[in-house]
Formats: sequence, C-alpha cells, structure tokens
Amino acid sequence: MMIDASTDQSAVPPNHSTHQAASAFEMILETDVPVAMRDGVRLVTDIYRPALQGRPVESRFPVILERTPYDKRKVSRGEIDRDAQAPMSRAEVARYFVERGYVVVYQDCRGRGGSEGHFVKYLAEGQDGADTVAWLVEQPWCNGRVGMMGLSYAAHTQVATGCLAPPGLRAMVVDCGGFSSGYHSGMRQGGALELRQATWAFSQAKESPLAKADPLVRAALDAEDIGAWFNALPWKPGHSPLKWVPEYEEYLFEQWRNGIFNDYWKKSGIYARGSYPALSTIPQIHLTGWYDTYIATAIENYLGVAGEGQADVELIIGPWTHGDRALTYAGDVSFGPQSSLDSNLASHWRALRLQWFDRHLKDVHNDERTVVPPIRFFVMGGGSGRRDEAGRLQHGGLWAVTDSWPPQGSRETTFFLGPDGSLSGAPTERESGALCYQFDPGDPVPTIGGAFSSGAPLFYAGAFDQREEKRFFGCSRVGMPLSARSDILVFQTDPLEADTVIVGPVSVDLWISSDAPDTDFTAKLIDQYPPSSDDPRGFAMNLTDGILRCRYRDSWEDPQLMQEDTIYKIRIELPATANLFKAGHRIRLDISSSNFPKFDINPNSGEPEAQGSLRQVATNTIHVSSSFQSRLVVHTIEPNVLQRFTPT
Repeated sequence: MMIDASTDQSAVPPNHSTHQAASAFEMILETDVPVAMRDGVRLVTDIYRPALQGRPVESRFPVILERTPYDKRKVSRGEIDRDAQAPMSRAEVARYFVERGYVVVYQDCRGRGGSEGHFVKYLAEGQDGADTVAWLVEQPWCNGRVGMMGLSYAAHTQVATGCLAPPGLRAMVVDCGGFSSGYHSGMRQGGALELRQATWAFSQAKESPLAKADPLVRAALDAEDIGAWFNALPWKPGHSPLKWVPEYEEYLFEQWRNGIFNDYWKKSGIYARGSYPALSTIPQIHLTGWYDTYIATAIENYLGVAGEGQADVELIIGPWTHGDRALTYAGDVSFGPQSSLDSNLASHWRALRLQWFDRHLKDVHNDERTVVPPIRFFVMGGGSGRRDEAGRLQHGGLWAVTDSWPPQGSRETTFFLGPDGSLSGAPTERESGALCYQFDPGDPVPTIGGAFSSGAPLFYAGAFDQREEKRFFGCSRVGMPLSARSDILVFQTDPLEADTVIVGPVSVDLWISSDAPDTDFTAKLIDQYPPSSDDPRGFAMNLTDGILRCRYRDSWEDPQLMQEDTIYKIRIELPATANLFKAGHRIRLDISSSNFPKFDINPNSGEPEAQGSLRQVATNTIHVSSSFQSRLVVHTIEPNVLQRFTPT
C-alpha cells in the first residue's frame, strides 16, 4: 500500500544529483512490505522514498536501514533533540534523510511487531540483517549502498549484520549496543547475570504477538508484580512471571543457566570478537555513555575494528545513560550544557549521522572533520558541586579527543588498599591484615545507580549519592549511606591536594578468602565529595562498578569452587570511566559481595546458576598486607595534558 506522506516541495528533475539540501524531495511511504528471509519467514518492512509531485523519484539512492523489535511504527525515545518536549516520530526522522536524498527503511525483527517467525533474543539478527541488505541492494531504487542505524537492540542488529559483512553494507552508526561478547558484558558480567535481561523480557513479553493476540495472556502479565518476583529469586521454568509467554522464559533461562563461556556465547549476534576481520570492512561509529550498559562493548568493538585497520571507525563516549545523548544529566548529577551531543558534537543527532552517511554512502567528504581524532570522550568533573534549580549536583566536565585508548599521555597508576581503610600510592608495610564481613544473600546491597539499561521499574541508571532511599529497590535503611552497611568495606584516599584525572580502564586486584564454596566480590569507584552547604553530609558519586563470581576466578570455561581458608587472587574488571577528582575530594573504592538487582545474587552454596535453592551466609575476607597487596589499578593523566575538543 502506498501512502503519500509528502509536503508541498519545489520540483526537482528526477535526474538531479541525489545529494540534495533539505526539502529537495517530498516523501512517499510503502508500508508492510514482506521481505522473505532464507528460511521463508517474512519480515514486514516500511520504505520511505524520495518523491516529487506525489510520485516516487525513478532514481537510485543510498538506503538507511533500521531493524527494531520495538515496532517500526512506534517512536524511538532516542530520537529527541536537547530542547524538544517529545521524540520525533519514525516518519519525521525518515523525512530528514529522505529530503536529503536517501531511502529510509524500518523493519520489524523476527517474531516482533508484524513480522512472522519465532523470537529468540539476539540470535537471529545476523542472518536476517544480511538477508535484508541483500534484498535492498537488488531493488531498483537502491544504488547498491546501504547504511544502518539504530539505538540499543537496533544497534545489536547492526553489529550482528556487520559480522557477516554482506555486500552493500557500507556504513553503520552503532548507538549503545552491538555485543563484543555478551558473556563478558551486556548479558553477563564477571560470571554474574545482568538482571536487566529479566526486566526487559518481562516488559517486552507484554508486546509479544501472543500477548497481543490473547487478552488473557496480557491480563496475566499485567497482574504479575515484578518486584515481588525479584524478591522470590531464583525463578524456576514454568513458575516465573514469564511463564505466560514460554518463548521469552525459554531464552532467558538459556542466558541464565549457561554460566560457562561455551559455544552458546560465541553465536552470531552476541560475539563480535570472533568476527572483527569481517566487521572491520565496514565504516562505523560506536557511541555510548559512561552510565550505559554498553560502555565496555563500545570500547572493545572500537579497538577490535580499529586494530584491523581496514575501515574508518570512530568512538564517542558521553556522560550519558542509555540512549540519552541529548540530556545534560544522568541520575542526580548534572554535567552542564556542554555535555550533550546536541550543540557540542553536532547541531543534533540526525546531523551527526547525516555527515557519516554522506561521507560513506555518497563520498561527500568534509575536510575539516577528517582532522579530528577518532575518539571523542567526555571527562566528568570540575564543576561547582552546588545543586542546580532541579536539585542536581553540578559536577561539570569537558570534551576531549585522542587517537588511542587509553589516551596518549596517560599512565597506569596503582592505589593500594590498607588495613585501616586507606587507599594510597604506597603498599602497606604490615605483615598481616585481614578485613572480614558477612555476606547474607537474603540482604543484598541495593543497586543505587550505575551503568545499565532496561532496569525499569526496579532500578535506574546514572550517578547518585550512595545513600539508601525509597526510590531504590531493596533499600531498607532509608537515609543511611551504603558505607554504613557491615557488608561493605570502604577504602579512600586522603583529601586530594591537587586535581586528579582518572581516564580509561579500571580494575581491582584482591587477595580474598571465604568459608563458602563460591561467592561474589563487587567493586565500586566513587568520587567522594567533601561536605558543603548544599550537601552537609557530602556526596558519594558512583562512577563505575564491577563484579566477579569467584568460581570463574581463573577461567570462564572451567569454573572451580573454593576451598575454605585458602587465599586466592582475583581481578574485578570495571567498565572504563573518565573523571576529574577535584582537590579536596577523595578517591573511594567500595568492596562488597552483591549489587542487587543489577546482578543476580550468589547464594554462596556453589550450586549451578539459576538452579540454587540453598542460601548460606558467607564470611568473606579481603587480605591487605605486605604479602597480599590488594590494589586498585587505573590510568591517570595530568589535566593540562588532556587534548580538549572544541566544538566547531
């Protein structure tokens, strides 16, 4: 069916150059075009084409493709400008590109929206994407060049497709997604499951074809209390809030129970690591935020693709939560008007993508753009520390650029954990030192912000004072700082004498022991503000955090339980960050054994993942002595060495 979605535009001859200024073309839409995949399943597709006087232009244009599980007609929340009141519709976004000489295509993923087939999260997107690209390049209105765009799951569909390098795929703008390795980040992390996979499955099951077709299924899902279910973990197949839509329950339990890094985790769609030679033939931008689930993925994919040296690749990291590049804050912290993508890296998000697509789909080069280093990142910090009119802490920050990661000019810096709770550049000289706490799986440390997505309605990403409040799931000591919990060990520097910039990867090496056969250790890096008139108790701003399930301390493929009273060395990898700690602040590191509901809870029993019915309290120990030097490892750079990025 053809729908005229045009406006009255000046006529342009059909053989005119396809690189047009805005408003050169009208737009026409062909809806629900069935595109057959290699197995015969048909995916419905909307095609927005350039038109003149209500008729499609009989010329060949480059195509921009977005593949989504969220309904190709529904608004994407990420398509919003900084000062706008609401996101743009798909048609409005398409019009921006169509008017400039592109065909824009939106497609419902397999088993979602109006498309046929069985939905299995992530795993069909590579082949389906490649088949769609192959179909597009054969159309008479396509010039043989296809670009892809999209946020989150639509970013996963891009990288999954790119790993197969279908002929015709010539550019991608990967916005917060595209698994480098879902096992190591985005689905699992440090051996633990990211429970956002469960909240996503529950919310999206309500939009499944089964729930839409059967009012009783939808009513059953609406009647479930997801918070109560999280308090009843672990779930059992057939006895979970997802039992009403079995295909969603099935794939979630596959992710949950596959605790070992096996062949399941090396499948197309969730393991770009294994396909960098193919993926690197396609020019691509990777964009993420310091408080986004995919910070580790974006950096690893950038480095993996750039290391192959075959195609143009860029990396952009802002101080954002998932898809919120137009905002100037994350959680309760403001980074200032200079922090958004809009008006800083480009006039808006569409303009940045247009520049990339023009460059790689139309060979229109911007000489000024080519001199900018390929990595643009935001260094948080340096602000006034006062509260703004919205009540957010003004943390501030600035944009910087670099040709390498970690940035040139940075150096590895070690802070040693002391038995007195200190964090210093010199290791302790004490011959013995052991700090113990009890970790009760029935009373986990509540998640207060961090880097993740899809946690609603239970947990929310961003930067927050690490203090318990009713708005955070699982908080039972409202008003108390997390540092007051007996199962959190706090290590911090003296007040800094000078501004200190940490930028790049973060890791924590711990010497540990436990009386349990298995347990978790968590680490959280914090910018500890001193007391002020606005925050007389100070403000503990979370920067990045990580986890390690101890059975995987030596190998992801061959887990080993622990022996009581045996000391082991473990490493917790935290997603990278970039922050200026002002003079007078402290660098703080919190160590514990849970971060719930961001990660699933270790029952300490050693039972298989998602199958444990026994819980036991573990006595966990951190060893901090001259023989067992537990430490925080970061990269620091002198503030005056940062290569600052000045918007043009």
